[in-house]
Amino acid sequence: MGNFGAFARDFNGCDFGKESIMSSSPQLALAIDEASSLQCFQVSQKRLQLLLDLTNHAVSSVDVSELLHKLLACIRRVFDYDAASIALLGPERPYVFRECAQYPGSSGCVQNGHLKSGEEAAWLSKLIKTGEPLSLTAAELETHAVAHAQAFKSLCHLPLSSRGRACGVLTVASSKQDVFGDTDIVFLRQVASQITMAVENALAYRQIATLEEQRACERVYLEEEILSGAMFEEIVGSSKALVRTLGHVARVAPTDSTVLITGESGTGKELVARALHKRSRRASRPFIRVNCAAIPPSLIASELFGHEKGAFTGATERRLGRFELANGGTIFLDEIGDVPADTQIALLRVLQERELDRVGGSHPVSVDVRVVAATNRNLKAAVDAGTFRLDLFYRLNVFPVRVPSLRERTDDIPLLAKYFIERYATTAGKRIRNIDKQTLKLFQAYYWPGNIRELQNVIERAVILCDRETFSVDESWMQSEAPPNVCETPIALTEALVSREKQMIQAALEESRGRIFGPSGAAVKLGIPRSTLESRIRTLRIDKYLFRVEERMSTTSTLTNSRQLTKSHHE
Repeated sequence: MGNFGAFARDFNGCDFGKESIMSSSPQLALAIDEASSLQCFQVSQKRLQLLLDLTNHAVSSVDVSELLHKLLACIRRVFDYDAASIALLGPERPYVFRECAQYPGSSGCVQNGHLKSGEEAAWLSKLIKTGEPLSLTAAELETHAVAHAQAFKSLCHLPLSSRGRACGVLTVASSKQDVFGDTDIVFLRQVASQITMAVENALAYRQIATLEEQRACERVYLEEEILSGAMFEEIVGSSKALVRTLGHVARVAPTDSTVLITGESGTGKELVARALHKRSRRASRPFIRVNCAAIPPSLIASELFGHEKGAFTGATERRLGRFELANGGTIFLDEIGDVPADTQIALLRVLQERELDRVGGSHPVSVDVRVVAATNRNLKAAVDAGTFRLDLFYRLNVFPVRVPSLRERTDDIPLLAKYFIERYATTAGKRIRNIDKQTLKLFQAYYWPGNIRELQNVIERAVILCDRETFSVDESWMQSEAPPNVCETPIALTEALVSREKQMIQAALEESRGRIFGPSGAAVKLGIPRSTLESRIRTLRIDKYLFRVEERMSTTSTLTNSRQLTKSHHE
């Protein structure tokens, strides 16, 4: 069939026409028609397949360089040209070609880069303005520097434009003369249209990807800015409740006023105290923290005010207390509601007179200390119950600062979560980029009885278990519960505890007949030190003399004898 086709082409090139062939041999003319039709059909099939391939690449290839390579490869398979190239306009300045892909027939490679020839760029720019294809013959190419250097004898430029907007030029070239007929140019215009669509899709995808990357970078930057701007020292958040509290902190920090920080456990009261110190004129001096609840009642006076050598068993040398260590700076008395009654008196003196007595000392010591106290208890209820001195409460409550609970500042949970995730992921050597949306919803719906401390612990645990770039937690870790009545419950509980404590001490005194110490004393029966029991008796205003039977009997006997003597004297 191939030989017959070649024969038919040669035969068609002879001087006599088809009428002569038909008159001499009708069968031969029919064979030539069939061969020509088959050849045209095969060409049409290849060209249709090319258009289909170009369409497929237009919707599947998104990288511009890779797309140009594939498009030129498709053209090469259909057209027997020596070279094909696609030059694209750069987006920054008009008529500056930023990408050029070439398919030289000699090397078969694709070259991507800038068009270095200014003359070539100017030529293509003029062509784009016309919007029409341009076919050049061998004679016209003599003045074409690039074509002349490559020995091209036929060249066709086709602008790549859509909706009046140009994006580049498709160029095909051949070393043969008069290759591009009118039919070829019509088809190449269809090819150029398909290439334009493919390039526009790829460029649009690139632009979208660039914008998304830019937005991602901006989002990270803004989050960091928000996070840094929302951090007051190390306090993270920007909710109204927290901003109000931090506003109070900023106002009172430069003064020397005593501050009482209240709030639930785990809300960050110590961070607020440190922020007060760092923003005060005492920032360069010590910040001493004392957890009053962690010190045994029998030792708290020594810890706070110090002791002299020999003041008690084990006091082998003089020791400075926390107040003296904080001289010139700030002392933070955490859990101030747990200070025993006898220590409350000494603490009141420090606040009033700015001086203290060491345990076992005989001379007062002057101190210059700013006092910041904190508690999660209701001190007013403790005052009403008799466990906390009213005068000390007013001395501490000069400037109250309430730290809101986490459920009052749910808007801060995303920032807090990001802050803790980054901290623990860095420590664990993990890369966590995103937070699961369902996890954030779960965080914001949870009651958080342990407040920020609980959130911090949950995130640390989840980071340890996380093996992906998206952070999430198990819903079973946090079970929703109804919030308790935070106003009334602590008061009722305090009253009940005080009443029960008073009953137990009175029962022990009655059983020991008013004795405080000794093997059968009330202190031994209650399992507490004598000094602690006496302190609680004074605080609860218990009259211990009512339980001393012998003293009552002696007093009664003395009164009876006195009355008898008086009566006899009058008689």
